[in-house]
Amino acid sequence: MPLFRYSFQNYDPLLHIRAAGREVDVSPKTAREVCKSIKGMFLHDAKDYLEAVTEKKAAVPFRRFKRGGAHRSEINGFHAGGYPVKAAAKVLEVLNNLEANSEFKGRDLDRMKIIHASAARGRIIKAYTPRAQGRSSPSFNTLVHIELVATEA
Repeated sequence: MPLFRYSFQNYDPLLHIRAAGREVDVSPKTAREVCKSIKGMFLHDAKDYLEAVTEKKAAVPFRRFKRGGAHRSEINGFHAGGYPVKAAAKVLEVLNNLEANSEFKGRDLDRMKIIHASAARGRIIKAYTPRAQGRSSPSFNTLVHIELVATEA
């Protein structure tokens, strides 16, 4: 079993609440964009936003991985975006875990603000598709680590 660590360095158990989803099977690029969009939000606002993304009522701005992406008129301040439903659902699961952790520690849920949200590439699952003439083509799958840290604002 691997030893996973958090990328958030200044962790104080009296101030911060954290949650992680390890080796989640979503796209690393869309998971990064979803995490970037919810960073700085309050917990209830982020939950409402991610539920709207899974229902395709709100778009996520694609800031880094925007080449060839469609433009969305409902995004203010940025042009490219999309509806990463699978990544938003997995980040929402980690967000629900963060909410449960903060409730267990006796924090006020209305004042919880996300101060750190990251998605890092994890393990690569290697698979090969057999082709003609004894050849094969790789079909690799990259897993993602999702980390969220919140504090009372």
